[in-house]
Amino acid sequence: MAKGFVVAAPASGSGKTLVTLALLRAFRDAGVVVASAKAGPDYIDPRFHEAASGRPCPNLDLWAMGKAGCRALAAHAARETELLIVEGVMGLFDGPEAGEGSTADLALALDLPVILVIDAARQSQSVAALTHGFSTYRPGLNLAGVFLNNVASDRHAVMLTTALNPLGIPVVGQLRRQNDLRLPSRHLGLVQAQENQALEEYISHSAAAVARETNLNQLLTLSTQVFEDSRLQPVLPPLAQRMAIAMDQAFSFNYSHVLVGWRKNGCEIVPFSPLNDEAPDEAAGAVVLPGGYPELHAGKLAAGQTFLTGLRESRSPIYGECGGFMVLGEALTDQAGVRHEMAGLLPFETNFSKARPKLGYRRLNPLDGPWKRPLMGHEFHYSDTASPVPDAGLFSVRDSGGRDLGVAGACIGNVMGSYMHLICEAP
Repeated sequence: MAKGFVVAAPASGSGKTLVTLALLRAFRDAGVVVASAKAGPDYIDPRFHEAASGRPCPNLDLWAMGKAGCRALAAHAARETELLIVEGVMGLFDGPEAGEGSTADLALALDLPVILVIDAARQSQSVAALTHGFSTYRPGLNLAGVFLNNVASDRHAVMLTTALNPLGIPVVGQLRRQNDLRLPSRHLGLVQAQENQALEEYISHSAAAVARETNLNQLLTLSTQVFEDSRLQPVLPPLAQRMAIAMDQAFSFNYSHVLVGWRKNGCEIVPFSPLNDEAPDEAAGAVVLPGGYPELHAGKLAAGQTFLTGLRESRSPIYGECGGFMVLGEALTDQAGVRHEMAGLLPFETNFSKARPKLGYRRLNPLDGPWKRPLMGHEFHYSDTASPVPDAGLFSVRDSGGRDLGVAGACIGNVMGSYMHLICEAP
């Protein structure tokens, strides 16, 4: 089994993803067989990890999957590798309102040390107080090293490391301030990896910059063995044994653990591209439209008559999730206020012109559809339904704090969907 560590930070925006990508490629370039995982509900960052490491990157969602599920997925990701790097989510101790789910919770569940990435751009000696607080706040947490990001100069580096020396927590690496090491982003996070034509150049450049001032051998020494666990991984039942799944830049939000689990259960997945005006496989027992960015391609999707006709004529169950749910409605109004006709299979419209973010973990109790057990999921979107969905809901919903959020989605005939992203059955 591999050794591993967790990359965390005091807050979002500190450089966790940049450092993780750079370390993955730097270790790979050094001949280390390295893999990764991403904490929490995130469809976008894992694709960047995969580009850097060349290996699949699962999500480890402690709130949804529980300790056993996360340990099983981590063990599977680490198999036949030497090192597993787990990127955290938000700040080290940030998590759901109720239940475990922070990066610190995950590090303790996996029994892995933490490397804290600190954005040092606007501080010097205060870095010691910050590090001391994070290292002592949670008993049992192993904060094994610090990585300094946005170091301005040699003098700045000396001031930072001198302040940290009395703590006995080593500075394992640093990255000098560089304006060209920023990835483009949009309303749901980073611009997707498959859309970034300069991604390989970016990863190579950042890896070289990090490797110059990072002790990779020290990181290997600080790492601890990934817990070996052969128990069952988190599951989400497939809708059929042969499923047509939309896969392109408009529909890219698929969790790798879900696809792997379906294939391990003998499910055949037949991809198709709505952006290329492809219809779902007629022989499929179910059609799935995942989340993604249909709002960025609404005009092209509205013009895809082969795709839309294929949906309308299908007699198999059709399931749309968030972005896929929007396309199943009657129309989508984009941020510019332009209305685009969609499939018209569910009686509602989606509006982005007055977008407000809605996000959070969700506990889902199926009211209709193929699921028989409670599900764990999350909601993350910037649109609203501009017309009401009738009384034919798909899920009753509670948030992570247990508050009743009412009914979500719709199920009418063979067509169903909601804004909810499904992670797994409730543990």
